[in-house]
Amino acid sequence: MTASPDRFTMSVEEYLELDRNGPDVRYEYVDGYAYMLASGTLNHATISANVYSTLRSLLRGSSCRAYTSDAKVIASKNRYFYPDVTVTCDKHDQGEIDAIASPRVIFEVLSPTTEGYDRGDKFLYYRECPTIQEYVLISARRPMVEIFRRESSKLWMLSVYKRDDDVKLSSLNVHFPIDALYEDVLLPEDAIQPD
Repeated sequence: MTASPDRFTMSVEEYLELDRNGPDVRYEYVDGYAYMLASGTLNHATISANVYSTLRSLLRGSSCRAYTSDAKVIASKNRYFYPDVTVTCDKHDQGEIDAIASPRVIFEVLSPTTEGYDRGDKFLYYRECPTIQEYVLISARRPMVEIFRRESSKLWMLSVYKRDDDVKLSSLNVHFPIDALYEDVLLPEDAIQPD
């Protein structure tokens, strides 16, 4: 997320117009400010694609749907985001609409420039969305997945998964090997070192 200190505020309607008219650029919106999203690395794109394809397969035939980062999420009336992958199980979140109103699981692939925000303020904003049951952070530097699960309105529990673990999404009643998320990803620890 990038912003400049001299930014001006805009209404939700102005943001939605900006977002609709910029098909090659996406913006997130937080409390009156629009932030242009930066592009990620190939590892980031591969992990996101792996998450989506794994979930699409596991959710086939259910009422739940996985969406890529092209799907905008309404976290509140003043906050709109583009998570890397989103799952919703609400039948109203399908078809010719332009935003998911009832996300159940949010996935963010961590990058060095966004990790602090994804763990901090963004997680705070997501926690305020009552339909989100799990918030999944995926490392792009090592095989590690962190899942924050809503236990009550104010309590979230953390589960950490590492290499060879089976990742469990309780709110979707699915599980999969962590290795599925890192297929075709060249992690720093796997990179060939010069002699």
